[in-house]
Amino acid sequence: MKVGLFGGSFNPAHDGHAHVAETALRRLGLDRVIWLVSPQNPLKDARHSAPLSDRMASARMQAQGPAMIVSDFETRAGTQWTVDTLRALKSRHPGVHFVWLMGSDNLASFHRWRGWTDIMRMAPVAVVARPGSQLDSRSAPAARRFSAFRVPDAQAGLLPTLQAPAWTYLAAPLNARSSTAIRAGRTADRVVG
Repeated sequence: MKVGLFGGSFNPAHDGHAHVAETALRRLGLDRVIWLVSPQNPLKDARHSAPLSDRMASARMQAQGPAMIVSDFETRAGTQWTVDTLRALKSRHPGVHFVWLMGSDNLASFHRWRGWTDIMRMAPVAVVARPGSQLDSRSAPAARRFSAFRVPDAQAGLLPTLQAPAWTYLAAPLNARSSTAIRAGRTADRVVG
């Protein structure tokens, strides 16, 4: 089974998140995408986070179809960092081909994540283009450090079965919605590209 792991605060989840998940599902030939709703992103201020139950509900509204699963695994497993979550999932499900999914806005700051090089070596990573971060993400420390392991977009369907490190950058129509803008009372409803 080929499973995409899409972690985040989802504070709130929106159609930009759905766009990343659906793009990865389709382009990588995944069987499932699991939305891992973080109990609290350690890199973000907890005062600005909605309760987990609200964030789970917003993710369920966006994760449409039987291939999309919303999970509180990190809460149940007691993991706070992606690197620990990935280790736990891989040890519990050794036969599953996991792919870590993220928007390009996250790749730009991925080098700030605890154990980011370990994450790159534990599972293939798929990065989906997001507005305003295409240039920054492609020159990000993670992109530079692992440049030799980049899989061309045209071969992205191979990614789930490749040995890590392996990663790809999926160009796609851009969805400009953002959780930050939604929390601030703004909406960016246009889809670009």
